[in-house]
Amino acid sequence: MASKKLAFIGLGVMGYPMAGHLAAAGHEVTVYNRTAAKAEAWVAQYGGKMALTPAKAAEGVDMVMACVGNDNDLRGVCLGPDGAFAGMAQGTVFVDHTTVSAAVTRALYEAAETREIAFVDAPISGGQAGAENGQLSVMCGGDIAPYEKAEPALVEKLLEVRDRLIRADLGDGIETPYWSA
Repeated sequence: MASKKLAFIGLGVMGYPMAGHLAAAGHEVTVYNRTAAKAEAWVAQYGGKMALTPAKAAEGVDMVMACVGNDNDLRGVCLGPDGAFAGMAQGTVFVDHTTVSAAVTRALYEAAETREIAFVDAPISGGQAGAENGQLSVMCGGDIAPYEKAEPALVEKLLEVRDRLIRADLGDGIETPYWSA
């Protein structure tokens, strides 16, 4: 995959190494984390840039990925004037790796759609060790065209896609049983 401009939102035990794999693969990564010190530490370790809001992280990038804690966290980093959707250009893909409810996933898909942003539901399984070693499983739901646009970044140095499930209904990624092939 050619080098891309990417944003990664959420630098917890999963997101920190996932974003690091993207930077190590040669992508230009801008990170956002609620705790700025964590973003500063990531930039010191991997290079790239940090942003003070999700909207600023999302400006001018090819794709935005998020891995945050829960439904409310995901809504918070997506919506509002400082949310990622406000900074994303039309046609940009938002890939959500957070384990959230299917209802929130569907609501955010609709919010993204009104802004002409693509939304891919892509929760992950494999734990911290899987994130650190680039050996996670990802269960995807959503429209096929945005998934195909996102897949190279998911595979190249980020995730070992063992369970790749594409379904017409958004939210199927989170409703897929967590099993290994």
